Order: sequence, then C-alpha cells, then structure tokens
Amino acid sequence: MKMLLALLLISVFLAPAFADKQKEQERVKESGEVLKEILSIPDDIPQDLLDKAECLVILPSVKKGAFGIGGSFGRGLMICRSGQHYTGLWGAPAMYALEGLNIGFQLGGEATDFVLLVMNPKGARSLLSSKVKLGGNASAAAGPKGRSSEASTDVVMNAEILSYSRAKGLFAGISLEGSTLRSDGGANEKLYGQKISAKDIIGLGKVKTPACAQELVGLLDKKSPKNHSDPKSLQ
Repeated sequence: MKMLLALLLISVFLAPAFADKQKEQERVKESGEVLKEILSIPDDIPQDLLDKAECLVILPSVKKGAFGIGGSFGRGLMICRSGQHYTGLWGAPAMYALEGLNIGFQLGGEATDFVLLVMNPKGARSLLSSKVKLGGNASAAAGPKGRSSEASTDVVMNAEILSYSRAKGLFAGISLEGSTLRSDGGANEKLYGQKISAKDIIGLGKVKTPACAQELVGLLDKKSPKNHSDPKSLQ
C-alpha cells in the first residue's frame, strides 16, 4: 500500500514535467516539418542564401491571438552550424521566443510560420548572448525568394537577419523590424532536463542533438551541408 502511494505521488510530481518536455519536443518536430515544407516550395528560400546562413530561427504556427500588449510571444527554435566558426554540420537546437506588437498586425489573424536566416557570426553571437531587437541590435530585412539572390538589393544582402513568413499557403519575405528575439530559458530547461543557456547548447555544444531534432538536423545537413560564406567573414 505504501509503495503504491509512493508511486502515485511520484507520478503526480513527474507528470507535469513530462508533459512540458513533450510539448517542447513537439515544437521541435513541428519546426522541422515547417522547414521541410518551405524548402519544397519551388519559389522558396534562395539556395545561395541558405548556404551562407550560419543559423536558422524557425517559429511554427504563430497566431495573431498569441500577441498582445506586453510579454506575448511566438515560440520556436534556433539551430546553427557547429564549430567555433560555424563551418561544421548542423548542431543541437536552442529554444527561442519572438516578441513584438508589430507582428500581430501583420499576421492578419492567420497562423503563420516564420523562418529567419542569420547571415553572419556577429548576428549569431548577438542572439546567443542577449535579447536582440531586429533592426536595432541586429540589421534585418525581408528575405528575397527564388533560386538565386543575385538580383537582391544591397540592403538585403548586407542584413544580419533575413526573415520569411508563410500563411494560407503563401510564402514571402517579411519585415520583422521592431520585434525582439531572445533565448527561451524555460523551454530549454524543459527540453534538455537541465538549466542550460543557448550559448552552451549552440556555441559550446554541451548537449547532444535530441531525438526530436534528428529529422530537422538531417534535412539541413542534406540541403546545406557546407557553409559557403566568405571564409574571412567567419574568422
């Protein structure tokens, strides 16, 4: 009887933690599905930009109702190429949150997926160390579509972060200036079962890629296995 009671008490305490971890695992899997679908669109993210990106931020199914005055946000993840200079294969993801009133008006009431490309180490380091205001702490622009970005403007090509959205089946570059990106410490703790920073996960590689992220990592390793940025920019 005492053993049964003890097991019941343990299950009561562990059930919420398990549910929280499962929720973050599902968010990681959904992020992988979103990227897979977007990269299958004929007029998608230009391959040359994907090959020059150090990191990606993926935020699936963000809804207008998720945004309000103060503190509301969309959740997702950031995943980067491994190694000190972002030249290795893709590593374990860190959970991230996107905040900002401007987004709510752009969503138009529909669930929207966001994919952001982090185009240089400076942008990546900023996101790993603190909350970043897009267009302020980090230069940002709506990303171009198509097979090549050669015709893109200098503003787009010089941006540290390029952003895209997908809603109602429509895929397009979108400006998220004025919004902020930050590491979601609570979600990282739930996913990895320990208090751990985004810098430890991505910059220092202190955790292994979880099973829920294997499909996402495999997709990126297949679609963009090598960093084609100017080697000088990665030093």
